[in-house]
Amino acid sequence: MTAVFSHKPEGYECPFCCIWGIERPDQGTKKRDIVYQSEKVTAFIAGKWWPNNKGHVLIVPNQHFENIYELPADYAAEIHRAAQLTAFAMKSTYGCDGISTRQHNEPAGNQDVWHYHLHVYPRYMNDQLYLSKGSQSDPEERSIYADKLRSWIKENI
Repeated sequence: MTAVFSHKPEGYECPFCCIWGIERPDQGTKKRDIVYQSEKVTAFIAGKWWPNNKGHVLIVPNQHFENIYELPADYAAEIHRAAQLTAFAMKSTYGCDGISTRQHNEPAGNQDVWHYHLHVYPRYMNDQLYLSKGSQSDPEERSIYADKLRSWIKENI
């Protein structure tokens, strides 16, 4: 299966690929937001938060793949290993009631960043995640959540 389903615009500058090199002065992702990194994947506190689900994590492959159709199986396995590790860390440090994962492909699938990524959300009873809207988070507040997860992960891998 080698179909290409690309929707990124010409000249697209991937914000996730920039995480490994360019520090932006705006509210964008910072290196200190990274909670886990391996040869194939990076997990970091997301810049966009939902009001009742602060500190959610994005897991991305370190190599650029636009969507699930391009993602090799070995990267998919490493992404889900990191998601499981993140879920355990959230349960332990956030005290959340559950975990949700989400992943979007193509415009009709609600994808808006053209680099494969998996969301890992801390969930709480009646948190209304799917009924609320996200907004940009404060980098200083993100670092509090990143420190918690990073510490737990370092102690448990």
